[in-house]
Amino acid sequence: MPGNTIRDPDWWRGAVIYQIYPRSFKDSNGDGTGDLNGVSERMDYIASLGVDAIWLSPFFTSPMDDFGYDVSDYEDVDPMFGTLADFDRMLAAAHKRGLKVIIDLVISHTSDQHPWFRESRSSKDNPKADWYVWADAKADGTPPNNWLSIFGGPAWEWDSRRRQYYMHNFLTSQPDLNFHNREVQDAVLSAARFWLERGVDGFRLDTVNFYFHDEQLRDNPPLGTGEMPSTVEASNPYGYQSHLYDKTRPENLLFLERLRALLDCYPGTTSVGEIGADGQAVELTASYTEAGRRIHMAYSFDLLTPQHSAAHIRRTVEEMNRGIGSGWASWALSNHDVKRVASRWGDGLDLSKFAPLATALCASLRGTPCLYQGEELGLPQAEVPFEQLQDPYGIRFWPDYKGRDGCRTPMPWVRDNANAGFSEAAPWLPVAPEHRELAAFEQDRDEQSILNRNRAFYAWRRGLAALRTGDMTFLDAPGETLVFTRSCEEETVLCAFNLGTGPETFRLPGLELENLNAPGFAGTAAGSEISLNGLDAVFARVKG
Repeated sequence: MPGNTIRDPDWWRGAVIYQIYPRSFKDSNGDGTGDLNGVSERMDYIASLGVDAIWLSPFFTSPMDDFGYDVSDYEDVDPMFGTLADFDRMLAAAHKRGLKVIIDLVISHTSDQHPWFRESRSSKDNPKADWYVWADAKADGTPPNNWLSIFGGPAWEWDSRRRQYYMHNFLTSQPDLNFHNREVQDAVLSAARFWLERGVDGFRLDTVNFYFHDEQLRDNPPLGTGEMPSTVEASNPYGYQSHLYDKTRPENLLFLERLRALLDCYPGTTSVGEIGADGQAVELTASYTEAGRRIHMAYSFDLLTPQHSAAHIRRTVEEMNRGIGSGWASWALSNHDVKRVASRWGDGLDLSKFAPLATALCASLRGTPCLYQGEELGLPQAEVPFEQLQDPYGIRFWPDYKGRDGCRTPMPWVRDNANAGFSEAAPWLPVAPEHRELAAFEQDRDEQSILNRNRAFYAWRRGLAALRTGDMTFLDAPGETLVFTRSCEEETVLCAFNLGTGPETFRLPGLELENLNAPGFAGTAAGSEISLNGLDAVFARVKG
């Protein structure tokens, strides 16, 4: 059982989660790759941000074809990142500072180096023969259906030993587990229990709607007439199918109930699912996070897109609030898979204004905000030359899509150091030159820096229950302003954000406002009038 005392089992509602990509956070042993001891070394920094929990991207044993999202042992640490003892020390360091620890659980697929798959592919009648998705070829030798891999090409790979195809939604070295087999479910739940017993506070569930496939292996239909490709990178043919049969199957709900029952045996633990939903984000978030039954919260990619107008954000969030029922959303503007928000939404803007505004906006929406490492510094997307790319996704689709390396470059800690304080050796990805001026310890010394404005906002937010768990109602506002209220018991807080660069002044008839003087923002609220500079915000108590 977890060793830390649980005071509030619902601590995760409105908590701020800080995502750490370990291989790019801090290298402690000089091999050019970040590790768990590096996370421990920077735990005081993490705690200083005012976040409530950390989410660690995978650190399990892996051949690293997809940087740890191809697991070959669910119950050990890859030597690249350290040892189980290093993990335990890191966990204790986080708990000592009041931080929860959520780890990435990647169970829709494994590495082809996992002992389960090695046994499964050895014959058609071994004990694990049905642990993965195997299918015979069509009469002409082609794959069993038209399913595609997200990483390009068919979602099927021929195996000469079994003389069958196996399914892979991602790389060919990432075979999909067969969740229709109860033994597979038991095995991945056992792996989850292993980490819960060590004291983790929950899981981020990678590709949570990919666990089950259609047992009949029916072809996916094409997108309907007039529909646009579902992926941002339209050069990928995956986006031209309607994914009815290769993911998001109804059987998934029953497995999530089994997972929730396990988590409920460890009071105070939580779960956040990643939903790749192709237009079904609201429906799936509602069903997957139904209160008390399945996972605790989920996030989609609806705010991880290039679209960022006030109208788009309002429409996205309103649709989620309206359709989520008893469930709970999580919101992110950046992560390890998408272009950083400072470049995706803030291109051409003053980042010293835009970055704190974006952070505050995400943390003010109804749900649980995730902050990706470096986002607190306002880091823009790095440009990684083709010859230094590591991401197989980017290498495959270059130059139309440059992959995910640009958001995964090393965390800059100091300006005047060969590798920005990340490592004493050449790092696995180059340090972006433009990141040096935004280095964490450089910003730490400047009270008006992006980092310190974000810290101040999170500290201020802690005192307002309405911003963490309150209901949310949008109000009409002009131009690129986004205005809504958050209400909890007797407290109602109005939040107004100007996403445009020009000033905005307007009235909200019928409201009596009292400026709460949120740190780092110059907007004013008095009576019913709101006044905002460009890229500014104001928070006000609604009186009466």
